[in-house]
Amino acid sequence: MKTLVIIPTYNEKENIPPLMKALLESSSLEVLVVDDNSPDGTAQTVQELQKIYPGRLHLLQREKKEGLGRAYIAGFHWALEKSYERVVQMDADFSHRPEDLFRLLKEDADVVVGSRWVKGGGTKNWSWLRILISRCGSFYARVVLGYPLKDWTGGFNLWKASVLRGISLDKVQSEGYSFQIEMKFRALQKGFRVVECPILFEERRVGQSKMSLNIVLEALYRVWFIKFIKVK
Repeated sequence: MKTLVIIPTYNEKENIPPLMKALLESSSLEVLVVDDNSPDGTAQTVQELQKIYPGRLHLLQREKKEGLGRAYIAGFHWALEKSYERVVQMDADFSHRPEDLFRLLKEDADVVVGSRWVKGGGTKNWSWLRILISRCGSFYARVVLGYPLKDWTGGFNLWKASVLRGISLDKVQSEGYSFQIEMKFRALQKGFRVVECPILFEERRVGQSKMSLNIVLEALYRVWFIKFIKVK
C-alpha cells in the first residue's frame, strides 16, 4: 500500500538528517517535509538529502508560518493529488519514534491513533504537570465529544486516503491540540474505524518545543465548537 509520511517543520535542520536515515534506509516509505519557510535552512537541508534519497524524499515549501494545522492540510492535499493510499502524521523531533511508526503501519483500520494513554503506551522525560495536562485534555475531549478515544490530542496518526477525502479537509479550522481533536472527531462522526496503537512519546532531542499555553487554551474552548460540527 503506497504510504506517505508527512513531517511539518519549522527550524528542524538538526533533526531532519538522522530522522530521514531512520525512516528511509530501512523501509520503502516516502516522506514529505512541509516546511514553513524555516530561517535555519531546514528546506535547504532537505534539498541536499533529496540527492541521497531520490524519488522518496519530497519537499513542500510554504511562504510563511501559518500553524501546524495549515501545514498538515497542505500536505494531505499534496498526498491525495499524488494518489497515496495511506498518510502518516509525524513530528520531526524524534518525539514520535520511528520504531512506533512501523507498528502503526501494521494495524488494519481506517485511522490509527498513536496513543500514549492505552495499555503499552506512555511518555518519557515528561514532567508530572505535562502528563496531567495531556491526560486531562483527552479526558475533557472524550466527555464533551462522546467518543471513547483515549488519546485525542496526539499528533502521531495514520489515515487512509478515503478518510481524508471524506471528512471535508478544507473546512477544518483548528490548530495545535484542537487540530488533532477535530480531525479525529470528523473521522469518528463519519463512521470510519479508528483504533489506538500504543506508542512511547519521548521529549524532543534537539531544538525548542512549539507548544504554548495559547495552543492548550485554544483546545479547551474549541472542543465545544468541534462538538457541533456536522461532516457531510
